[in-house]
Amino acid sequence: GKGANIFILDGTWPCARKMLKLSKNLQKLNRVSFDNSIASKFIIKQQPEALCLSTIESVYTVLNLLNKGTIEQCDTADFLVPFEKMIEHQLDYMLNPNSKNYRYGASLGIAPKIRYKTNTERNVVFELD
Repeated sequence: GKGANIFILDGTWPCARKMLKLSKNLQKLNRVSFDNSIASKFIIKQQPEALCLSTIESVYTVLNLLNKGTIEQCDTADFLVPFEKMIEHQLDYMLNPNSKNYRYGASLGIAPKIRYKTNTERNVVFELD
């Protein structure tokens, strides 16, 4: 009968790791994991590992899992559209020779990430009321 609260740390990966490490309150909370089945679309910035998602992609994944488990009912069909548009805009800007941030030799391809881990389990911190 208790509702769950989900806390998702938003920040760079090193910053989020440090927040969790230094916060005794966060360390006391229970954690739940999910299997990451989507690849990150955030190609502007390299993620530390293959299983890493941006905050918005993590929220999207959690909402879809909550929907699937009938815990939450929300429409996520267009949830990532603003995120995808932001990436598209950033790529257009980087690939435009008239832009001050033009990257000579840049491509739309994703650079290989050498340090991929095979473990695709992710943690989400939550608290019961």
